[in-house]
Amino acid sequence: MNLRVTWVQPEDLVGHELRQAAEDGRDAGALVARWQAAGGPPAPLTAGASPTPRPDLRPLAETLLSELATLPTTPAREAPRSPVGAEAVPPTPTAPEAPQVRGDGGGVPGLVRVSGRGGVGGGAALRERLHAAWLGRAAGCLLGKPVEKLPLDAIRRLARAAGNWPLTSWFTERGVPPHLLAAHPWNRRSATTSLAENIDGMPEDDDLNYPLLNLLLLQRYGRDFTTADVARLWLDELPAGRTFTAERVAYRNLLDGIEPPLTASHRNPFREWIGALIRADVHGWTHPGDPGAAAEQAHRDAALTHTANGLHGARFVAATIATAATGTADVHQALATGLSVVPPRSRLADAVRLGIGTARTTPDFEAVVDRLHATLGGYHWVHVVPNAALLAAALTHGDGDFSRTICAAVSGGWDTDSNGATAGSVAGLLAGHPDRLPERWTAPLKNRLATSIPSFDGIGFDTLAELTYLEAVRP
Repeated sequence: MNLRVTWVQPEDLVGHELRQAAEDGRDAGALVARWQAAGGPPAPLTAGASPTPRPDLRPLAETLLSELATLPTTPAREAPRSPVGAEAVPPTPTAPEAPQVRGDGGGVPGLVRVSGRGGVGGGAALRERLHAAWLGRAAGCLLGKPVEKLPLDAIRRLARAAGNWPLTSWFTERGVPPHLLAAHPWNRRSATTSLAENIDGMPEDDDLNYPLLNLLLLQRYGRDFTTADVARLWLDELPAGRTFTAERVAYRNLLDGIEPPLTASHRNPFREWIGALIRADVHGWTHPGDPGAAAEQAHRDAALTHTANGLHGARFVAATIATAATGTADVHQALATGLSVVPPRSRLADAVRLGIGTARTTPDFEAVVDRLHATLGGYHWVHVVPNAALLAAALTHGDGDFSRTICAAVSGGWDTDSNGATAGSVAGLLAGHPDRLPERWTAPLKNRLATSIPSFDGIGFDTLAELTYLEAVRP
């Protein structure tokens, strides 16, 4: 029997690493030819493993992965910003004026840094914003779960068949012809827990597991945690089977005795995918008014698993959320602040500017999505670059409206549950209070989260908001 462990087997990694080499500007033509001559498959389009097991290719795969690691890169556009400090970068022409950001949280017009960690706008107000953010993250994630991995056209066809396009509510099988369901099956892991007819609380999802882990991280190690502390926490509390893509590779590397930061790069072709971005919320939630510190903290977390654009995505989201968490900034200022902690010539920054600019000039969001897919469709659907563009576009289009924001994020395809989650977190903060989120999104959650992270299973979002608040005000 051949046991396949997705995301880590060498013969499944080669195709992904060859694609990453092309994105890095590394000349891997000779290695591509050797792989193809041996019958090596290209990178799987959606899954973590190629359709047919090829253990016979493992010796060659091991050799090629080693050789790929030695190819020189072109670092100018992709060099990650130093994790120490988050000094400003110049404003960009297609984004709103980017405020100046310092690592101490100063110099950001309209933002108030937490005074003595006592809260922005009063403790009660910050608690309510955090409660809305947790609910928003869960609702956005749950909305996107059944259509994760489906192509854009399939998402549109399923929603239209149910009379739910443009998307305004949960996906459902009701009214959808059987032949369409057969042609475009829901995500296998989520079909029984995330359709309108079967939602019963918030089911487990990695987009919620990582915020729980980061709460534990701050409780256990404080704000000065190291990347090695993140690794220790994962080994103690995170089941390996609940990791995917870059996180699973880094976990494997830890078990092989490889230490951070090499865990992020050693045979890790997913190091610029979305995983670090989805881990950034807690870093922003606990630094309201201090986007520079939020970005720096997210960087230390992300460095376990990601490099370059993977790091930039985490910084972008952490700073955006830290700005939204103040209760004094709108979504456009939040996005501009998030963009200001990202190297301006990186592909991540280009993508965010594209998303913001397209959404600002194109009222029809379906047309916005079509342009993003036409421009960035060559990336894997879990890569951070296209997803950051879509996230920025959805937030811009939503303009602070919760329903409009999460529906835009999910209706754009790619990593639907992750984009819905982050969009919901930001939009929840901007709403400012859980009662301002439409009941159709919050009532089915039943204030209950399922998870395999120890001690958190069944916890309520109100309790999570209180725990997050305690970390936000912790000296």
